[in-house]
Amino acid sequence: MDYIALEDAHTSGFYRKHPIVLVKGEGAKVWDAEGREYIDCTSGHGVANVGHANPYVAEAIARQASRLITCSELFYNDVRAELLATLARITPPGLKRAFLCNSGTEAVEGALKIARLVTGRKKFVAAMRSFHGRTFGSLSATWRKEYREPYEPLVPGFSFVPFNNLEAMDKAVDHETAGVILEVVQGEGGVIPGKGEYLRGVQEICRQKGALFILDEVQTGFGRTGKMFACEHYGLEPDLMCLAKGFGGGVPFGAVMIHEKFGEMPKRLHGSTFGGNPLACAAALAAIRYLEENDLPRRAAELGEYFLGRLRQLESNLVREVRGLGLMVGIELKKEASPYIEALAEEGVLALSAGPTVIRFLPPLVISREELDKVVEAVEKVLP
Repeated sequence: MDYIALEDAHTSGFYRKHPIVLVKGEGAKVWDAEGREYIDCTSGHGVANVGHANPYVAEAIARQASRLITCSELFYNDVRAELLATLARITPPGLKRAFLCNSGTEAVEGALKIARLVTGRKKFVAAMRSFHGRTFGSLSATWRKEYREPYEPLVPGFSFVPFNNLEAMDKAVDHETAGVILEVVQGEGGVIPGKGEYLRGVQEICRQKGALFILDEVQTGFGRTGKMFACEHYGLEPDLMCLAKGFGGGVPFGAVMIHEKFGEMPKRLHGSTFGGNPLACAAALAAIRYLEENDLPRRAAELGEYFLGRLRQLESNLVREVRGLGLMVGIELKKEASPYIEALAEEGVLALSAGPTVIRFLPPLVISREELDKVVEAVEKVLP
C-alpha cells in the first residue's frame, strides 16, 4: 500500500513531511516500511526520552488499558493520585500542585490563565526567539512572525525582549505584568541555553515586581538536559512550570506545576476532559520510574558532553557554532539547514531544524555512545 499517497490525500496539509513511513521503533532506533533502520535524533520532537517501545511504558499501558482507560477529574483515581504525588516529589521546591492536560501548548495556556487569575494582572513578557505553542494564548507568547501573522490579532498584552539580556527584562516587567515566561534552553529558537545569572536575575525581578516566574520545561524536562528539569542546573524555583513531551513516555500528556503558596485554584474556572486520564497517568508513572531507576538524567549529561565534544571537533567550514545542554544539541550553520537534514536522513540519521540555520538533535536518552558515534560520522559526511 502507498501510505504516503494515502496520508497526503486526507491529512490537513499543515505538516512538511519527510518521505519516510515509520512503522516500528526500539530504543534510539526506528524502522521504515521498507525495513530501513535509522538512528532517531528527533524523538518525536523530544518526546521519546525513555526510548521507543520502552518496556516499562508498554507494560503499564497494557495493564491500565485492561482496567480503566478514562476517568475525568469529576472523580478521584488511584493512578492519578500516585502521579500527582510523584510530580510533587520530583519537581523543584514548592511545586506541590498540578493541573493535568494533554500537551505543551495546553500547559502554557493553563499557566497563562493561572497567572492572570492569581495576580489580577493582564500583561506578559516573553523572550525573542521563544516558542511556547500554537494555540492562541501560547502563540501570543511565541516569537516567530511566520507562526503569528496569519492568526493576528492574537491575545493582547504580550511583549518580547532579547533572551539573556537582564537589563531589557528589568525594563519590560512592571507592576501590570502577570508573568514572565521563559524556556531554560530555547529549543525552536535555535538551541540557545539561558545563562544562569540571567535566569536567576529574571526570577528576582519577578519577585520584586510581583509577576509570576513561569518556566516552559516542555522540551527540557524529564532528563533531557542532564537534570530531571533544566532549571535545576541553576537552582531556580519557578512559580509555575509547564511540562509535556517526555512526560508520558510517548503518550500525549502535559501539566502545569503550581506553587503551593497559591493554594487550591477556584472550582470550574479551568478544565480538561482528557487531562489526567488513567492511561496517560500510568504511562507517565512508568516513564518516570524508568528515568529514575536508570539514572537517565546523569546519562544525558555524560553523553551530551561527549556528543558536544565530538561535534565541536568538526572541521567543516559550514559550521558557525555547536551548542546545547545534555542531549539537547544544535549545530548552527552558515547556510540553510534543511538540505543537510535531508542528507542526514539519507545516511540513516533523523534530525530536526531549530530555525532556518540550525540542525537540532534530540535523541532518546537511552542512545548508546556507539550510536552517537554513527551520528557524528554521518554529520561529518554531509557537512563538507
